[in-house]
Amino acid sequence: MAVSLPATPASRSTDRLFFGGMSLVILAIVFVGFMRTFYLSSYFGRPALSGLRVLHGAAFTGWVVLFAIQTTLIAVGRRDLHRALGYGGALLAALMIPLGFTLAIEAARSGRAPPGLTPLEFLIIPVFDMLVFAPLVAAAVYYRRQAAMHKRLMLVATLSLLGAALARVTGTPGAGGPPVFFGVPDLLILAGVIYDRRTLGHVHPAF
Repeated sequence: MAVSLPATPASRSTDRLFFGGMSLVILAIVFVGFMRTFYLSSYFGRPALSGLRVLHGAAFTGWVVLFAIQTTLIAVGRRDLHRALGYGGALLAALMIPLGFTLAIEAARSGRAPPGLTPLEFLIIPVFDMLVFAPLVAAAVYYRRQAAMHKRLMLVATLSLLGAALARVTGTPGAGGPPVFFGVPDLLILAGVIYDRRTLGHVHPAF
């Protein structure tokens, strides 16, 4: 069985920079992606959002904000608060999964889909997102006492949600296609792989 060595001050410092930086990148992508359709929708003249969409948006926004807060708490040494908020994060994830499935099915039923896809074809994407997110979060919770594993799994779980935001970044849903809304999260995971190679000398199993 592998034994994790205690983190050195240097490794803790670089981890703070890497994971803190990633959390800011994620927040920026989510805000820009959903600025027109959620956060500032009334300013952009969008129709009023349904209660389901507001709840869905609030829950998923709460997740990325919580991820940023959690990385900050670790950076400033408040592991006690990090652990306390972690229980709320697990409950939030448990809410997000059925919300994600429900909204995806509702969108398919109402015929919504980006250009070039039928509603049923588009349904595959949000369903797949939830099928990826759920086990990653479950694994992160399971490994919560192994910090290196836990934070990497949480990062990958959060990155797996970015497709919807990236598909809206330009203001035209679906613009850029899979190279954008699948490729960018993969590039951010690749950044984690490169980070591990440079700091650990190997790629952590979580990646």
